[in-house]
Amino acid sequence: MGRSASHIALECALQCQPNVCIISEEVEEKNQTLDDVVTYIANAVAKRAEAGNNFGTVLIPEGLIEFIPAFKALIAELNDLLATEEAKTVGVAGLRAFVLEKLSATNAALYESLPEGVAKQLTLDRDPHGNVQVSLIETEKLLSEMVAAKLAAWKKEGKFNGKFAAQHHFFGYEGRCAAPSNYDADYCYALGTSAAQLVANGKTGYMAIVKNTTTPASEWVAGGVPITMMMNMERRHGAMKPVIRKALVRLDGAPFKEFAAHREEWAEKTAFVYPGPIQYFGPTEVCDQCTMTLKLEQAK
Repeated sequence: MGRSASHIALECALQCQPNVCIISEEVEEKNQTLDDVVTYIANAVAKRAEAGNNFGTVLIPEGLIEFIPAFKALIAELNDLLATEEAKTVGVAGLRAFVLEKLSATNAALYESLPEGVAKQLTLDRDPHGNVQVSLIETEKLLSEMVAAKLAAWKKEGKFNGKFAAQHHFFGYEGRCAAPSNYDADYCYALGTSAAQLVANGKTGYMAIVKNTTTPASEWVAGGVPITMMMNMERRHGAMKPVIRKALVRLDGAPFKEFAAHREEWAEKTAFVYPGPIQYFGPTEVCDQCTMTLKLEQAK
């Protein structure tokens, strides 16, 4: 899952086929600006309007703002700045002025250009690791406001003749509160059993894993991986510390390639899919489904 990675957004796109889905890792790879993202969304809206489809769905990953290069640089500097003792003595009222005074010229200009609400959200209390809490930044509202402004400008130029009125819904933890599926239950049970076996055999400092998970649960293979093998040095609270490396969406992986092969079609056509509710009883192929991401990764 991950706070920053777009795994959930990509899986939802593969399952539901929205008109637009932004993948944060692609934004970073292509060095896209905020305006590039806004223009991409606006173009999809305009093309659908030409076909008389003044409706659509845009899927935005929670950590998008951290992957836009300019924002990434701003957030990195803010993380270091707000971790200082001097910053901790500044009251809420004076925080904006303090930040603008201390930031580098480029980052200060970007910070000052943001809507006041978004700028304030960037300076909210950090999470336990010292990172900005991206779930508290209303990225979807920032994007929709900018898309609306761009479409209004295009309308004056005669490039857009449709309608645009955004409705936002932040799923956040709501999307993670559903009851577990049979597959989820089997997977967690297998992990727990694997962890117990590791402890029983004196293998501490390991993370329990399960392999071969696209097959029936009876064919899964349990094991363990040393935690140290996953460690990576990253900057936290203004200092370099060992943390588990983020598992980001691989742009050369099968799941992303499958999405990329169809997104232009989904953008112009209405190809929504409703996967339906979780099934607990019935054939295995209905009740024990793994994610589409796993199936594509393991070529199943």
